[in-house]
Amino acid sequence: MQIRFTRLCQEAQPPYRGSCDAAGYDLTAVSKTWDAERQCWIFGTGLAVEIPVGYVGLLFPRSSVFKTRYLLANCVGVIDADYRGEIKAMFRDLGNGAREYEIGERIAQLLIVPVPNVEYLEVAELSDTKRGTGGLGSTGSGR
Repeated sequence: MQIRFTRLCQEAQPPYRGSCDAAGYDLTAVSKTWDAERQCWIFGTGLAVEIPVGYVGLLFPRSSVFKTRYLLANCVGVIDADYRGEIKAMFRDLGNGAREYEIGERIAQLLIVPVPNVEYLEVAELSDTKRGTGGLGSTGSGR
């Protein structure tokens, strides 16, 4: 599969796959702005992508985020197939004294995932399962 992308600034780096079996492609920060209203850092990647219809781009923090003082604000970013703007990542600053991400560092990873076209059908009741309506923690002690 080919994903078309464009660099919105000269400093933008193409999505980078850290290893041949990596699921996500790393994205590099080209800008870092404090958003006082939302109380978060916004990192721009300088990239826009053209995700094919029937797919979605999912933006996750890199695993190295645990070494920083940041937490991806929305946990997972959703990039729809019809979005053509800059990919940005918003991070909450935990202020825990750990190091910060800086411009030029890989800050997030992008996964392209198929999305089925579904139709929701309202019914009077749903089929039974062993779990039923059991919610959080209802499937056992985590063994």
